[in-house]
Amino acid sequence: MAIPESFLDDLNSRLNIVDVVSAYVPLTKKGGNYWGLCPFHHEKTPSFSVNESRQIFHCFGCGKGGGAARFLMEMESLSFPDAVRKLAEQAGLQMPEDAGGDGRWRERRARILELNKEAARFYRSMLSDPRGAEVASYIRDKRQISPRFSARFGLGAAPDAWDSLILAMADKGYEKADLIEAGLAVAGKGGGVYDKYRNRLMLPVIDVRGDVIGFTSRVMDDSTPKYLNTPETAIFKKRSILYGLNYAKKTKRPNFILVEGNIDVITLHQAGFDNTVATMGTALTEEHVRLLGRYTKELVLCYDNDAAGEDATQRAIALLRGSEIGVKVLRLPRRRTQSGELVKQDADDYIKNCGPAAFEELMDGSANSAEYRLSVVRDQFDLTRDDQRAQYLLAAAEVVAGLPSPVEREIYAGRCAETAGVSKEAVLQEVERQRQKRRREARKQEERRNLAPVRELQPKSRELRYENVRSARAEEGVLRIVLLDGDYFRQMEPLSEEHFTSPLLKKAFVLLRDRWKAGKSVTLPALEGQLTPEEMDQLSAAVQENQPRTTAAAALEDYKQVILLEQSRKDISDERDLGALKDVLKQKKAYGG
Repeated sequence: MAIPESFLDDLNSRLNIVDVVSAYVPLTKKGGNYWGLCPFHHEKTPSFSVNESRQIFHCFGCGKGGGAARFLMEMESLSFPDAVRKLAEQAGLQMPEDAGGDGRWRERRARILELNKEAARFYRSMLSDPRGAEVASYIRDKRQISPRFSARFGLGAAPDAWDSLILAMADKGYEKADLIEAGLAVAGKGGGVYDKYRNRLMLPVIDVRGDVIGFTSRVMDDSTPKYLNTPETAIFKKRSILYGLNYAKKTKRPNFILVEGNIDVITLHQAGFDNTVATMGTALTEEHVRLLGRYTKELVLCYDNDAAGEDATQRAIALLRGSEIGVKVLRLPRRRTQSGELVKQDADDYIKNCGPAAFEELMDGSANSAEYRLSVVRDQFDLTRDDQRAQYLLAAAEVVAGLPSPVEREIYAGRCAETAGVSKEAVLQEVERQRQKRRREARKQEERRNLAPVRELQPKSRELRYENVRSARAEEGVLRIVLLDGDYFRQMEPLSEEHFTSPLLKKAFVLLRDRWKAGKSVTLPALEGQLTPEEMDQLSAAVQENQPRTTAAAALEDYKQVILLEQSRKDISDERDLGALKDVLKQKKAYGG
């Protein structure tokens, strides 16, 4: 039987292609990708790239590419079903044909959700049991969480025992295999099975539909690991989970607050900030951004005031820059200890030490992303020294040069000038110099791409060669944009699949569009079961070019224009075609990054 798409989607969501590939190939991270020596052909210089965000690999030497299943097919000479079966074993999943088909798979999901709910009830009941007394004291005395908010977030206790949950769930009709599948129990090397969580504060993770999709937990001392989450399962995917969203979505406040820890979320909700959410111990992802965009138009970043927190803030700002969500940054002040030492404090600490009113004042005074980035630059220099002032202005001008609005550039150039004690005109001159440099670099990069020999733009497989290179290049651009965010399909009219000149790119466009219409993930690995290895090679090559989110909408319009203009041109020579492409793109904004 065919492998159900729902199973493949679940499997792909649990896999990280970096983990799959690194079991065979040593990888080194450079820029946004991981690189290594290609295992499919002999080479001395790494040309084998793994893109974690898109979950694909591509070799720029031999041209092979695709997702995790394609990699295993090539590495171990497996069929697609056998590669999927091996990946499923690694991920702890049962193949659908072995479980009785797609309907049976949905039944398993429902059973896991029901098991999670029963486990949450058990952990909750332990707070009034002597076995959970230590956790109950920790919640009440150390964390100062009220009974109301303890109940609201379903806090519980995992007893300090090996099989408390296993025995309790057995009484409910659940077997050990069910608990292992849900991530609630672990199989030991000797064949025994034991509770995954022991002597921990338990926090159920509840999605926007009210289902318990997993758990996070915390120790009550300095032992490690401090936090322990449900492993990636069919229903628990950290890259797209926001803790507290089930309540934050109902807030009357005009924005959301993003903090680092689950306890921070509960403390802030208790203090009246019911718009607070947190990621599950991961950095902010594009999936998180899309989810946030459904509920808010402004996000206040409130990370710890230390080097790691500032790095996370900068990464989040960069990721959010291409979205429609406005960004502000709340910088928590450091706290002075009795010995006079300044130490960091998180949101939970600040609420306890200073109270909700003080936090509200910080909220009102939170800086937008430009102000925050400039303040970080300012802190790096001693402005009493002329050489440091000059270095500050160069670094500040680089930040200002990246602002999209001329009004913003005017305002922040003036502020930087005031800070450094120079004229605004001098700062604006440096900003414009850096903007011109960026435009030159982008133009050169675009020209290098578009003046490349025709053979470098054509697929390696003769059967997949493009009849109209100019249109096909624009068709590739359309695919890159919808793979960035499937919602760009909403902006596709009047373009349709009938305007595509490449049969392969048309096929991929239709498959991805159908997945988007069905509410499924729009990713390249999701198509592996419907495409040949040669087709995956070409598509993985076509989407290698970077497409910044900030220029995606404008780029899509230009790609559509090129395709529509070329639809009736059947007999254009390659040289003239590429020359025309060069002339058109010279007049347009460069989209490469």
